[in-house]
Amino acid sequence: MAKNAPAKPNDGVNRAKLYQLVLFPLNNGATNVYFVLILSYIAQFGSSVLKLGMFASIMVTVMRVCDAITDPIIGAMMDRTSTRIGKFRPFMILGSAIMAVSVIVLYMLLPLIPESMMALRYIAFTLVYFVWVIGYTFQTSCTRAGQTVLTNDPNQRPMFTIFNTIGSMLGMGIMQFLIPLIKASFDVKDPATGALLSSGYANPALYRIITPIGIAISVFLTILAIIGIAEKDRPEFYGIGGAKQEKVKLSEYVEIIKNNKPMQRLMVAGAGCKLALAIATNTTVLLALYGILMGNYNSLYLPMMVLGYVFAVPFFLLSVRTSQKEGQKASLVRYVSVALICYVGVLILLVMCQNGNPALTLSFPFNGGGSINLYTIAFILCFGIGYGAYYATADMPIPMVADCSDYETYRSGKYIPGIMGTLFSLVDKLVSSLAQTLVAFIFLLCAGLSDLPTDGTPYSFGIKIAVIVMFCIIPMLAWAATLLAMKGYSLTGKRMKEIQAVNSVRKSAIAGGMSLEQSMQMWKTMEDVEKKPLK
Repeated sequence: MAKNAPAKPNDGVNRAKLYQLVLFPLNNGATNVYFVLILSYIAQFGSSVLKLGMFASIMVTVMRVCDAITDPIIGAMMDRTSTRIGKFRPFMILGSAIMAVSVIVLYMLLPLIPESMMALRYIAFTLVYFVWVIGYTFQTSCTRAGQTVLTNDPNQRPMFTIFNTIGSMLGMGIMQFLIPLIKASFDVKDPATGALLSSGYANPALYRIITPIGIAISVFLTILAIIGIAEKDRPEFYGIGGAKQEKVKLSEYVEIIKNNKPMQRLMVAGAGCKLALAIATNTTVLLALYGILMGNYNSLYLPMMVLGYVFAVPFFLLSVRTSQKEGQKASLVRYVSVALICYVGVLILLVMCQNGNPALTLSFPFNGGGSINLYTIAFILCFGIGYGAYYATADMPIPMVADCSDYETYRSGKYIPGIMGTLFSLVDKLVSSLAQTLVAFIFLLCAGLSDLPTDGTPYSFGIKIAVIVMFCIIPMLAWAATLLAMKGYSLTGKRMKEIQAVNSVRKSAIAGGMSLEQSMQMWKTMEDVEKKPLK
């Protein structure tokens, strides 16, 4: 036994205060501002404003792949970082600053390069976008890794999902709401017919307006998130070794990936969820759905977005309750299944849709729309319930990364939240990086479009097929992959309580002088904890 063994530990649970649970997830909201501002609009900007054509879509994919590759490197840096302001806050601050500067250069300065210097546009676009990607990785990595110090309470950790989603709504939702409204003021229409002559997304002035708005919102949310984690971003909360935590060698990461089976399955599930979200909410796909297929983007986009959020609210509450009672795996499986079933109805309705037929297209009585019909009611129900169930669980793999990180500490004794979070995001980003290229490729394959469509692009049957594939079929396949991966996921609610109890008694023993190796030999199961309590 260790010298100077400490008193018997408490229940071993590191609990967060309510304000910490509320504020720290806003870090994800801060980065999701850029998810909309950059990842949703960069291809449109590159194609329509900088005149880079398909190069912009291809570069989005290439940079996401680069982003995925740099993730583990940045994760390793994070695990080895310890400063006066902690492990995570330096990366949040630096990431926010890098993104703010790079997006100003990207959206506000690159359009000033004359068309006679197109080569410089290509080079500058690539370099600035790459710098932005580094900043994005710095800050997003903290959302996953920082949870491990915030709380390990099985009843609190599921609450991260709901506050994380609220943070996403504040960041992503505000931008999704504002940008189309601002864009509409830049649309150029034929005064005689009202036909759209030029989309606002092709006007550089739009991006000069939305850039400072996005930066201001993101910086504000980042400051709140830093306040939320400040008290917990200290060595005493870093794994079972605390300040004595050993550095992990780069050569050990392969072994970690190989032996952490839950993490492997979660990477597949997370990638599936992200691909579904990235494709189904892609700006160009929604333009094609509501503007071309349904015929009135301005009257449909915002109402359908708001309805999706409204339907998500009850599922937020249900998913948290299910997670607290049965574990996060049970909640993810249950509500992704609901989404998959409902989207069968959305698929059927899109197949039935007939452009120009008021009875078989969506219709709302404002902004030039018509009266609500039975088709609209059916679509609202299928889409609303399906999207609500999915959206409530879309970010659930994020707190589950913390479970996998705690499992790794239990399995190997290593506290490596940075590398665990970035290993997850590596596969997540590699898969989701396909989103923009898939969008461009499917429009090319199905509709023969060499440039991305806008809401002024004429309707064709090929565009309808492309929308059905991207809005329904790809998300449904991604959800099916998520359900398949979760079948063998072992970190149930009961199992996590056992892991936390073992980690807690080991931590107390190490604090009293016992070595990591001794503690791991002495306490391996819940039975050991009960039979061999600390004196």
